[in-house]
Amino acid sequence: MTYEEARAFLEETKQYGSIPGLESIRALMEKLSNVQEKLKIIHVAGTNGKGSVCAMTAEILREAGYRVGTYASPAVFSYEEIFKIDGDTIAGEDYAACMERVKSACTSLVSEGRSHPTSFEIETALAFLYFYRKKCDIVVLETGMGGALDATNLIEHPLVCVLTDISRDHMAFLGESLEEIAKEKAGIIKKGCPVISACQRPEVMEVIRKKAETMEAKLFVADLEAMKEVRYDAEGMDFVYQPLHGKRLALHLSLTGEYQKRNVLLALLAAEQLQRCGYRIANSDIANGLKKARWAGRFETICKEPRIILDGAHNEGAARELRRTIENCFTNCPITYIIGVLADKEYEKILELLLPYARKVYTVTPDNQRALCSEILCEKAGKLHPDVTSEKSVADALEHAVAGAGSSEVILIFGSLSYLREVKEAYMAWRKS
Repeated sequence: MTYEEARAFLEETKQYGSIPGLESIRALMEKLSNVQEKLKIIHVAGTNGKGSVCAMTAEILREAGYRVGTYASPAVFSYEEIFKIDGDTIAGEDYAACMERVKSACTSLVSEGRSHPTSFEIETALAFLYFYRKKCDIVVLETGMGGALDATNLIEHPLVCVLTDISRDHMAFLGESLEEIAKEKAGIIKKGCPVISACQRPEVMEVIRKKAETMEAKLFVADLEAMKEVRYDAEGMDFVYQPLHGKRLALHLSLTGEYQKRNVLLALLAAEQLQRCGYRIANSDIANGLKKARWAGRFETICKEPRIILDGAHNEGAARELRRTIENCFTNCPITYIIGVLADKEYEKILELLLPYARKVYTVTPDNQRALCSEILCEKAGKLHPDVTSEKSVADALEHAVAGAGSSEVILIFGSLSYLREVKEAYMAWRKS
């Protein structure tokens, strides 16, 4: 099987849709000798911040000398970035070899009268097989959309479970209330496995505490009081970490934004838990890992003159955090927005939270079947802001935003993660012109 044939097979499987549940992935992994049971896994779920936490945790472990696999979706800039080992994306030949084995297992299941696995189940199985074949010491595993019924949740004995900030998103699948969503996310908690959680809203925290108690799992909650002297701007974050029991550490994080305060605490607590399990992680590994951590598309500066920033704020919770970041970093700067969203997101709440900070707004239609039309978004935004323009393309929006930007202007591009790749391509074309 070639790489192109492997991708074509995956594309064909999208006809099977998205089916929550573990029966199919369990049957698939049985055909693959349950290689996931031979992996040491850190399991990460939540609404916002999963990718950042995975990136920071993986980088700390790499600095400590471990071979680290990461599985995080959806892809933003290239498909292969879903599967990484030590920061490197999967090679085409490795992808094809693993997919050939997974496809054979799928064919065997169908011949037995079982349902064909979905594309996400296939990708998850491929990730497990890839990390096993490459002899990863630790795998940092991100859930797809939920938790309890997510294909990644067939793992039985993770090293630690991590719950990032939980807010409203994917309500059609996870439930309308925060309690329902939290119950689904907390479904990754396993019996006797330590749990690390961001400090959540009270109703969410109650769900997590009850689940941890039921599963006899020790719960550690990230306390922002452990972060002292926090200072951040568009370039990064400096802070002092003072755990209740432990050495005071002065740290620099390459990632930035209000939301990274909670995310970095989760990565630090995960490292501490692994230390308790016998993993050798020095304070210098933690410091160097945080300096080197990168997560593209999360308050990422791609140009400094004018300053152009990408951010994947695509739901209400992320929009609230982005608003706090804007207030901290750009109090006296004019800001131009380029916004593209999906129709099934709570985009009106995003607009309400963020439009008051914009001087000028451009709306675009992401290249996605679920995208909200730029004209409709422009109409909605126009009710809240006096200067909104609908653009035919991301390239047009970027060109006009740059042309109209003053010397101190910030161009902030946010909304759906799915169109940030379009933005970077348009930016590269603009730079060459």
